[in-house]
Amino acid sequence: MHVTHYDEMYSAFRAQMRRFAVERVAPHAARVDEEGRPPMEAYEASLQLGLPGLPFAESFGGQNGDVLTQLIAVEELARVCASSATTVSTCWIMMLLQRFGSLAQQQMVIPPVVRGEQRSAWGLTEPKGGSDLMGVRTSARRTSEGWLLNGTKRFITNGGWADWYLIFARTTPESFGIFLVSKNDHGVSFGAPERKMGLRGSPTADVILDECLIPHDRLVGEPEKGAEYIRAGLLASRLKYAAHGLGIAQGALDEAVSYTRQREQFGRPISDFQMVKAMVADMGMRVEAARAVLLHAATLVLNEDPAAKRYASMAKVLCTDAAMSVATDAVQLHGGYGYLKDYAVERMFRDAKVTQIWEGTNQIQRLMIAKEIYAA
Repeated sequence: MHVTHYDEMYSAFRAQMRRFAVERVAPHAARVDEEGRPPMEAYEASLQLGLPGLPFAESFGGQNGDVLTQLIAVEELARVCASSATTVSTCWIMMLLQRFGSLAQQQMVIPPVVRGEQRSAWGLTEPKGGSDLMGVRTSARRTSEGWLLNGTKRFITNGGWADWYLIFARTTPESFGIFLVSKNDHGVSFGAPERKMGLRGSPTADVILDECLIPHDRLVGEPEKGAEYIRAGLLASRLKYAAHGLGIAQGALDEAVSYTRQREQFGRPISDFQMVKAMVADMGMRVEAARAVLLHAATLVLNEDPAAKRYASMAKVLCTDAAMSVATDAVQLHGGYGYLKDYAVERMFRDAKVTQIWEGTNQIQRLMIAKEIYAA
């Protein structure tokens, strides 16, 4: 009976998110992509559902939504607009602050983020590397006045648009810390917005720290435990970006099914043709197989099972590979029309590619999966 209750709860939430995505997000998706601007319509509408505060504690104005709730929200948003899903869910990175930060830090940052008055981001990737997280060169030196940060963070989602940044920096030759940096801090500047293939509605820019001095109390947790904190955060974000890829895959499948039902050739809908049916069947299997592994990984996280790390990486690979594969087939099933910006699959195809790259490339994920399997 307990399980049934939760099934009903998640199903009801998914239905609510689906209605919201179709009615409040989808109508603006093409224009946001075309204009290359933040999806403000979707972001402001999301505040009415409390989505920026979905995972945060109720004491901060949040909804205390668990990992499954978060994944459903991301999937349903990405199903119609990948940029909106990214923009809304990037607020959730401040869960690291809720988990490891001081109460003063939490009270300063989280409630304004939950209310949509401020936005957040994190800074991991650097010009010299992304997947080699332990190779970061950004430095944080303790002085009598505070922490002095120097370095450049690259490909930062919400870069230049966010108010607060969780910066991963080297505190000693062997250890790292996480620092809370404001866009208004002295020594903080931003690169030009990146001109991207896809996710054009999600702002991306360098975050440049040049002799950036921040107060001592902006250090999150302990100065030697940043890598430990980041690994905990990456487990959650890996699932989130898996759900993001899954949403794109499902959206592309939706578009393909709709189009092939109404497009006629040789006097009948092309959905009648065996080759089309076979392609759609393969697309559907990829989506559902990826979803099954993602849900299993999320269940392991909820149960604090150590195997969650391996399955989170598996979910990330399966969901994002499905995004690229299904979006590619969806364009093919649209024929020449799939190559036109008038059809959503063209945007989904471009948006899908980055999901195989960010949050640890799928090649790196495969190495991590193999390591975990051998260690089991």
